[in-house]
Amino acid sequence: MHQPATEPRFSVYYPYKIFQPWLASQQAPQERKKVVIVGSGPAGLVAARELTRLGVPVVIVTAELQVSQGSRAICFTRRSMEIMQQFGVADRVTEGGLPWRFGNSYFRGQHVFRMEAPYDPDDRFFPIINLQQQYLEEYMLDALFEDPLIDFRWGNKVVGVEQRDGYARLVIDTPEGEYTLDADWAVAADGGRSFMRSALELKMEGASYEGIFLINDIKVDLPLPTERLAHFDPEWHPGNTVIMHREPHGIWRVDYQLPEGETPEQALRPESLKARIDAHLAMIGFPDAPWEIDWCSAYSARTLTLPDFISGNFIFIGDAAHLLPIFGVRGANTAFQDAQSLGWHLGFVVRGLASPKLLTNYSTERVAAAREIIEEGGKSTRFMTPPTRGFKLLRDAVLSLSLTEEFVRPLYHWRTSRPHEYTHSALNCRGDDNQIFIHGPAQGAAPQNVRLGADDFLLDHLGSGFNLLYFTSGETIPAGLQEVVAGTRARGVPIKVTAIGTSSAVTGADQVLADGQGRIRERYGVHASGAAYLLRPDQHVCARWMTLEPKRLQAALDTILNQ
Repeated sequence: MHQPATEPRFSVYYPYKIFQPWLASQQAPQERKKVVIVGSGPAGLVAARELTRLGVPVVIVTAELQVSQGSRAICFTRRSMEIMQQFGVADRVTEGGLPWRFGNSYFRGQHVFRMEAPYDPDDRFFPIINLQQQYLEEYMLDALFEDPLIDFRWGNKVVGVEQRDGYARLVIDTPEGEYTLDADWAVAADGGRSFMRSALELKMEGASYEGIFLINDIKVDLPLPTERLAHFDPEWHPGNTVIMHREPHGIWRVDYQLPEGETPEQALRPESLKARIDAHLAMIGFPDAPWEIDWCSAYSARTLTLPDFISGNFIFIGDAAHLLPIFGVRGANTAFQDAQSLGWHLGFVVRGLASPKLLTNYSTERVAAAREIIEEGGKSTRFMTPPTRGFKLLRDAVLSLSLTEEFVRPLYHWRTSRPHEYTHSALNCRGDDNQIFIHGPAQGAAPQNVRLGADDFLLDHLGSGFNLLYFTSGETIPAGLQEVVAGTRARGVPIKVTAIGTSSAVTGADQVLADGQGRIRERYGVHASGAAYLLRPDQHVCARWMTLEPKRLQAALDTILNQ
């Protein structure tokens, strides 16, 4: 029988809470479920929330009785915050987190590069905010516990999987023994060491790098700003790299590369940890700062992905689907986008709004995203931990030149995670006006936020289904467009119509957003009434028109719904 730990995990700053295990003997007989999500990390929780927003009930099973051990993912991008806003926890993350936008690189103690992430008044959120994963999971769980469509099962460990005729079967172990749970769809969100992936004998493609890093979270008082600090070839750790991040609650992450030949077990010895952290604090000017270790873990850089995120009635997201280099804050932020994408694709299939073929698009888009990140992130990985002698010679030449030559210093840039653009998606409308727009988010792109007031932004007003942004100075949405919207809703498809441009009521619109100064029109490249954007349920643009006619809107919707 599975016996999860019943003692709170150790932490010098986070108060772990133990939840009660879900026991089958205390419940009604187990009928087949629509969706079961295996794993309660951020990816699984976002997927669950996206599904329930579409009215799909979800079972979440997790082997533990408490949230994740250690800070793990700490850097969340603006796009992740926009997803968390839809989830309902962005305000709590903002209140508890530390926003930042600058990164500094040092070579042999000399400051050689300062990265500045873009930020303008139309951004509700900073480029990146730091918050330990335990707090993020806590906030997300608090929101999900209020959702009547969520069945959360603590202390339930998946120990067997089987593809049946048209559904997935899970064997789940609990503190009182095993039970079987069938599901139309089983979502594997069980992390980098995914049991589900192994049990189904699925193989990843890509590369693993030999360099090993050690994450150390320490409680220490350092009067330094919230900025990324990267030290290359520091005097106390020659030939290696050290990265620092400030976290909330007086915690600092000191993340350093291990010398060749040293094992994680050797590096995790208390005397080794103390010597290295003492040396680093001394190097940055705080030799006498008292500190206390909270959590440490070893990792190696990997660039791997499943070639298909769908296997029968099993679907993969996050680290269960791909293992990405952490340089550039790609892991959790990519998982958020996986989960948001899967949520609406799977939700539409479960509700009968589209055929299971729509899930093929989820896999195609997100595999392409993973491969793009592997290509981009691989550059950062090879710079941080050169895989061969040749790469190391090239990297070291760049480092040395950076002391005197400014033109090479941008090579230190860590290519921060950004939203994937589904430029070649099968869901993009082929008959729209995408090619003649000069400005604005193109097909496949995430939407551009626009400030409407002191604490009011365009993305605050988006719904959980399709969003039609219709630019008009008139008093009514054209009757033909209203008929298409009505017909779409009659099929059970959620669609929200937003009239942009006037402060008066607009017949046929669900809401009106005034644009007296033309800020939204400017950002979206619109110059006249009758233009429109159609956003998919994950908010990415699937069509845009200089002039929208009913048949063009219907064609765009059919492109998706007739998959």
